[in-house]
Amino acid sequence: MVKKSFVLVFAAALLLSACAPGTAAYGAAGNTLSVTGAGSVSIEPDVAYVSIGVHTESTDVGVAVANNANQVESVMDALRESGVADADMQTNNFSVYSYQDYDFEGNELGTTFSVDNTVTVTVRDLSRMGQLLDSAINAGANSIWGIQFAREDRDAAQAEARELAVQDAMAQAEELAGLTGVTLGELVSVSYSVSSPYDYYYPYGLGGGGGGAAETATTSIVPGMITVTVNVYLAYDLQ
Repeated sequence: MVKKSFVLVFAAALLLSACAPGTAAYGAAGNTLSVTGAGSVSIEPDVAYVSIGVHTESTDVGVAVANNANQVESVMDALRESGVADADMQTNNFSVYSYQDYDFEGNELGTTFSVDNTVTVTVRDLSRMGQLLDSAINAGANSIWGIQFAREDRDAAQAEARELAVQDAMAQAEELAGLTGVTLGELVSVSYSVSSPYDYYYPYGLGGGGGGAAETATTSIVPGMITVTVNVYLAYDLQ
């Protein structure tokens, strides 16, 4: 969450932190009214982030590492051919670990080494997202985690949501003042917070040690919409 705040006039005993979205509260001394307004705007995402990985295993750690390196290089080549720039690929995990194998009677059979290498990929052409994932899988990727859709430029949406939130908060303050028979004085404090506008696909893994055979159908990925939400916190003196 990104939070920006500014104070117009300092007001003692102001309890903004106690207000949840869509709520209002009097100050401790009974002379301040605090309200929270919310505004939301739905926008289309224009970028996606996805973690694409390779998992390999072998009883020889050197073989496991070498096989993994070869598959990862093939996957990255496939991503480049799909239009992904090198600047949009970043390694986020590389790990090597081992576990013991046992038979049904509990006898130790030996040690297996597992290697994982995962790359975070920024996808800028969402219309080709499914084809890109298919290419990566066919090249050797066997784990894909958490496709995350976002909007790189959110300024306009945030401004619109902020305006809606201010209108909502002011309407609440006027309504509460009318219902309680008090008179609003000066606006003494304003702050706001912006929610992170991301939409997620749940992670899934493919397992195994290599890519699958090409299929005739393309993986279907639907970006949908993401929502930018702004909460505005206003405090008024009461006359």
